[in-house]
Amino acid sequence: MCDSHRVNVAVIGLGLIGGSLLRALHAHGHQVIGYDLDPETRHAARAYPTAETIPAAIQDAETTVLAVPLPALHPVRTQLADYDGLLTDVTSVKGPVAKLFEGRRFVGGHPMAGKESSSFAASESTLFDGCAWVLCLEPGTTSLPDWVTLARLYTSIGARVVPATADEHDKAVARISHVPHLLAAALSNLLEGHPLAGTLAAGSFRDGTRVAATRAELVAAMCGGNAAAVQSALAGVLADLGAWDRALDADDPVAALTPLLRRAGELRRGWPGAVDVPVEIALDGDSLLALGRAGGWITRVEESAFGLRPGSDRNPA
Repeated sequence: MCDSHRVNVAVIGLGLIGGSLLRALHAHGHQVIGYDLDPETRHAARAYPTAETIPAAIQDAETTVLAVPLPALHPVRTQLADYDGLLTDVTSVKGPVAKLFEGRRFVGGHPMAGKESSSFAASESTLFDGCAWVLCLEPGTTSLPDWVTLARLYTSIGARVVPATADEHDKAVARISHVPHLLAAALSNLLEGHPLAGTLAAGSFRDGTRVAATRAELVAAMCGGNAAAVQSALAGVLADLGAWDRALDADDPVAALTPLLRRAGELRRGWPGAVDVPVEIALDGDSLLALGRAGGWITRVEESAFGLRPGSDRNPA
């Protein structure tokens, strides 16, 4: 890595995401220091540079990554009053965080990576390899040089950077993360009082319920923090379930269900797209957001951005 691209980073919060980021940044040659409120977590991370307090962690950092749950961001923010470096986060909801850090040197972020475990012990340096990492780019608000700094940092550890506004992000993750967590919980509830069902459950149940093992506090924080977008997406799911319920009441439920299910099958078989088109785009807000809205991402940042977009006439460059 070019020395000019090495970044001095503080990571506040060393759970699954923060711990993995500490490991990944260290493995890729960045100068990094971590902090966690829990002394046992700091002890578990002792193989890496760690600090005993937030002020000690951030005192020399060019960039500070806030890797704590949404409810913990406000108390952490109070300890950053004198910090003039670049702030970013990894929270799964972006709108409320953008409001919390309004007026600060801040770029919202969210790596679409994780698993049902949430401790430093579960973290791994390769967690972000190939993952989509949203970086929020708010027209007229976000500093483009700061955005580029983070895009270069995260692509250096193997992530695919996706430009989006906070509102676009929150509406998208409601569909593909937050509502699926609620659906997984609802499906898991079907085990209650049915031991035979638990014995027979196999692949489809396992795949559909994996994220239900996530800590309830984390799911509640991300869904509650994104309530309006989650309700909007959930309304569509409830409408589908209602249609399927009515189809089951038909004289011929098989015939009634088949056309209702066909489009869902087409959408799932078509995801992810089979062909990606290489792109080189200018480092300006309009071009970057257009790429993100087309479902594209960035893999390398130099004088311009290099990446891929889905190869489809419906996704123009």
